[in-house]
Amino acid sequence: MATIRKLRGRWQAQVRRRGMKPRCKSFDTKLEAEKWARDLEAQVDRFGAAPDTKILESTTLGQLLERYQREVSPLKRGSVQEIQRIDVLRRHELAYRTMIGLSQQDIASFRDERLQSVAPSTTVRELAILSHVLEVAMRDWGLPLAKNVVKMVRRPVIRNERSRRLAPDEEQRLLDACDAGKIPFLRTLLVVAVETGMRRGELLGLKWSDFSHNRQVLSLALTKNGSGRDVPLSQRAFDTLIAWKEHPDIDQSSIFPMRAGTLEQAWRRLLVRAGIKGLRFHDLRHEGVSRLSVVNHVAPITVEASASEGLIPCTTTEAARYIKGPKTTTWPTTVSQSEGCKPTKLATISAARP
Repeated sequence: MATIRKLRGRWQAQVRRRGMKPRCKSFDTKLEAEKWARDLEAQVDRFGAAPDTKILESTTLGQLLERYQREVSPLKRGSVQEIQRIDVLRRHELAYRTMIGLSQQDIASFRDERLQSVAPSTTVRELAILSHVLEVAMRDWGLPLAKNVVKMVRRPVIRNERSRRLAPDEEQRLLDACDAGKIPFLRTLLVVAVETGMRRGELLGLKWSDFSHNRQVLSLALTKNGSGRDVPLSQRAFDTLIAWKEHPDIDQSSIFPMRAGTLEQAWRRLLVRAGIKGLRFHDLRHEGVSRLSVVNHVAPITVEASASEGLIPCTTTEAARYIKGPKTTTWPTTVSQSEGCKPTKLATISAARP
């Protein structure tokens, strides 16, 4: 049993157990002292020992963020973006809170404040970082936290769905604007993006060793979902890559030697030259995946979901799984709708409803 006594105008709680160092702490009220003693005894009953919480009184969230940024973030694929987000978190007043006083109300207030200035998706990413920082601190660094308060806070709802596709003349306007720019491979990049539906990071990470002439595929060793896949090329994409490979200014290693930030700036300048508004580079992926769907046969949202799992670009066998109802269909294996781009082959698919 804990001992509660009044000492010098405050209430002192003392917990003694055989085999452990006596623990005591003073509080302003008797209720607080009793609660602390009950919690401490519960931890002893559960774990066989009571952790020393004094470290929580001197450790701030900012210190944990700094250590996480130094030891954990560099090991991740998206380390650059995460380090930038942690810099923002370390400048926030929440970073000065000690771990003993960090509560779910603090996290909820942080969430509501951030939603006033940034998008819900940004707030969700920041909360995810905070949650993982506390998890690492508890599991790997031995910080005696009773719970992860971030997990107890409701996450904002993200509604950033986009249905933007290229207008009939926008693709040609983009290609013409590429010819007027200073980046020689930008036209090739756009064609491959539309034809394959690949992500920006996958495109910029391509090496010439990933390009197979015989099989007409691009081999991705690592994708967003953590697994590799082969991306089949339409004849238009294949011819465009061959033409770029014969260019005298090519990089011998990377197909598209450019960083994500540089591409973002080049994309904005390209839209200005083409006179196009409201189009993001990622919309080219949506355009490419949408071209794989056949009207009344495959719903675009189904194909989008398949692309996220690495199933797109589909083989004809894979595509048959998504056809609704018993019907026989001629299925083009190329995604291009541009004039002069011929399908590499056609396949007849018979699919019955299960």
